[in-house]
Amino acid sequence: MNAYINSETLSYAGIALIIIIFFSGIRIIRPTHRGLIERLGKYVRFANPGFHWIIPIIEKMYRINVTEQMVDAEPQEIITNDNLNARVDAQVYFRVKPDEENVKNSLYNVNNYQWQIVNLSRTTLRNIIGTLTLKSANSERSKINFELLKTLSTETASWGLEVVRTELKEIDPPKDVQETMNKVVKAENEKIAAVDYATAAETARRYKAGKDT
Repeated sequence: MNAYINSETLSYAGIALIIIIFFSGIRIIRPTHRGLIERLGKYVRFANPGFHWIIPIIEKMYRINVTEQMVDAEPQEIITNDNLNARVDAQVYFRVKPDEENVKNSLYNVNNYQWQIVNLSRTTLRNIIGTLTLKSANSERSKINFELLKTLSTETASWGLEVVRTELKEIDPPKDVQETMNKVVKAENEKIAAVDYATAAETARRYKAGKDT
């Protein structure tokens, strides 16, 4: 009798263990992600969106976001070609390409690609803007964006990424230079206003003189 009970108990325990193992191995991949499955530290298969099952403990799944992402290159002071410290900030939009090879590259060919893109963007901006004057940097934003996009696309090709676009948020001069520029603009506006006023006054005088005659 005891042997029968022990056997039944072991059977229930075995069934319960199988159920636990089964449910603990369930993995769901959303359409926004792809999965890489490793077995004992070695890559074994690719996981598309949907239901997947891995062997608990022995296998591990890494989920990779394949939607468009944005990183801020963070504001930095860059010395322009005319020896002015410009405060520069930019944003980079990118995504991991969703095919197996590129998803693998994003995990195995680079350590933390978001962080790497930020640092690469900052270095590239210093190289580009360092060759320009502050005035030309502000007037050639599209050129800077193009050069930044081109460099990032080339350098990240082996990371499985597609750099979608880059956007310069700001190229601000030092405070004292900005104040001087504001004064120059104000003076030019006042000069234009004075000329317009003088022209209007002269026109009114001539019109009045014409009526008097």
